[in-house]
Amino acid sequence: VQLVESGGGLVQTGGSLRLSCAASGAIDGTTAMAWYRQAPGKERELVATWSRGHKTYYPANSDRFTISRDNITNTLYLEMNNLKPEDTAMYYCEASPWGPGNRGQGTQVTVSS
Repeated sequence: VQLVESGGGLVQTGGSLRLSCAASGAIDGTTAMAWYRQAPGKERELVATWSRGHKTYYPANSDRFTISRDNITNTLYLEMNNLKPEDTAMYYCEASPWGPGNRGQGTQVTVSS
């Protein structure tokens, strides 16, 4: 599976970004996908997952983040609103079966205070 993230950037506190993850290869509409993030000096953190239309948010970002997927283009999205400085991280897309081999290179999100 090849995954290419885009849409990151520098925004001010309270701003919004929409991340995209273009997937190709051994993937179809039933493949579970997820967004992770990792800030400098911190462990990787699961942000949200999509599995057969079921969405789950971690730890409790559902009020600001929305995960969605276009099954025709196999593109995963993460809409992020009311961004905070603590959201600053590299955001990665991953597809099942989970592992480094099914992970993109990431897109950087930086939220200034």
